[in-house]
Amino acid sequence: MYKKQMKFQKLICLFTLVASAILFIYSLGLVTDLYDAFYGTIRDHKDIYNTLTTKVEGAWIFYEIQPFNKNLTTAAIVLLLCSILVYITNTHSRRKYYVANYISVGISSVANIAVAIWCAVNVSRFRTQFLTTVDFEGLKAYSEMWKSYYTESTFWFDIGYVACALLIIVTALNIYNLIWKTKLMKAEAKLIKEGLEG
Repeated sequence: MYKKQMKFQKLICLFTLVASAILFIYSLGLVTDLYDAFYGTIRDHKDIYNTLTTKVEGAWIFYEIQPFNKNLTTAAIVLLLCSILVYITNTHSRRKYYVANYISVGISSVANIAVAIWCAVNVSRFRTQFLTTVDFEGLKAYSEMWKSYYTESTFWFDIGYVACALLIIVTALNIYNLIWKTKLMKAEAKLIKEGLEG
């Protein structure tokens, strides 16, 4: 049973690292479509508060999403560091967990859940803003006139839900692994005690 648990433990630690890396990559691509579609529609790129310079209604989403995107990249880096902490404490390879292993899994799990919820809420907010405030007819006319990029796709928003779901799934599996490991450790300790007493 320990062999199965150890294999599972190594896989889960790797998946946690991969899920954090996926969120980081997602944060780098989030505003790709928005940049291509809207950057040219804003006459004065320095004065982002002057809505009169916007050629397409709703184009300001490109600027309004920037603080969230920057914070998302930072949060993804923090999650990567939390995932690395699991490796630093040898949680991926230990037969027996110590306090540091429980702490590293706890930190990683709490961080994953917090970031996943925060990210999903903000992605939903900007997705709604994109669909309700952008004048797609005006954007299409602009793109046809200037041969620029046009999209109504919510792909980059939707993929955010997948990235958040992956974080929650790996966290649930990490917690399951922790419980499984603890039960095996207790069972092993009990067998050793019975062997010594016998």
